[in-house]
Amino acid sequence: MAVSLHYDPRVLLHLTGDHPERPERVGATVEHLGLRGVWARLERPSVSFPRQPVLEFAHDEAYLSALHRACEAGGGSLSGDTPFSSRSYEAAALAAGAACDAVESVMAGGGPAFALVRPPGHHACRDRGMGFCLLNHAAIAALHALELSAGRVLLVDFDVHHGNGTQEILYENPSVLYFSVHQYPAYPGTGGLREIGAGPGIGATVNVPLPAGTGDAGYLEAFEQVLVPVAREFRPGLILASAGYDAHWTNSRYLNSIRMRVTVSGFGSWVLLLKGLADELCGGRLALTLEGGYDVEALAWSVEATLRVLLGEEFEDPIGPPPGGSEAPVREVIEACRRIHGLDGSG
Repeated sequence: MAVSLHYDPRVLLHLTGDHPERPERVGATVEHLGLRGVWARLERPSVSFPRQPVLEFAHDEAYLSALHRACEAGGGSLSGDTPFSSRSYEAAALAAGAACDAVESVMAGGGPAFALVRPPGHHACRDRGMGFCLLNHAAIAALHALELSAGRVLLVDFDVHHGNGTQEILYENPSVLYFSVHQYPAYPGTGGLREIGAGPGIGATVNVPLPAGTGDAGYLEAFEQVLVPVAREFRPGLILASAGYDAHWTNSRYLNSIRMRVTVSGFGSWVLLLKGLADELCGGRLALTLEGGYDVEALAWSVEATLRVLLGEEFEDPIGPPPGGSEAPVREVIEACRRIHGLDGSG
């Protein structure tokens, strides 16, 4: 089945200066995919701007208007780490549009879809942007999927940082199960085990806060021991992933707070697991949207690995594992998570 890539070069118009989240992240990935022969083998439909009501699924109208006006005025900064320029609202809205288009394609019976976008979105809250993020394209796309009669959406976030904005927006929504696996403690300080949702959404937030030094094996254990049983119980109509690749071990060169030991091969194995879950639970309906990943080379190879998995192909990892050291133990946190969510037979 064909794989669709949802990309618009206008996402490169979000200018950030000397900043880890820079246009070259995505520009170099596009070039890499072309050189590697992947680009030409993907369906690449045009990206549409989302309707204003779709953006308002996740964001207050006042915030959207203020951000739009600030961009039109020439740009600025939402916080010390979140600059924006005159075309940033356009880029962020296109990111949301690409994520929604990917969901629409999958829900209409197409093959797996990947939204190659920037800026990232999962730190953007209902009424404010932060952490490099302006609009929360994953939350917008998940809520749009409900509008398309997905029934239930499983949103899997494997960015190295916890998606505090996504969690905030969806915290009381029982129809979207938000699963996040992330380095903890780390920015933004959220994502603890006991954050499980509120009101009708209690139990529909599942956080697996992994210690610094976790690598491929620890992440895969979290997926197999927590995500798989949770997903089978939830029975989603669509699986959507916030695909952040900043847990790759080389990213500590760009953000020294990142201390994970993940490889390109690790990302490929997780995407293979998600694809298998989608095939098992929801007719193969799987869409991914790019979040972080700041080492340009590692990001390009990781996105290639993801797309090759979706295409049913083998992939390469020329960067390899981190030098020296060993993985941090994760058994204790995984067992605690299983207890909290009744996966150990006690609940």
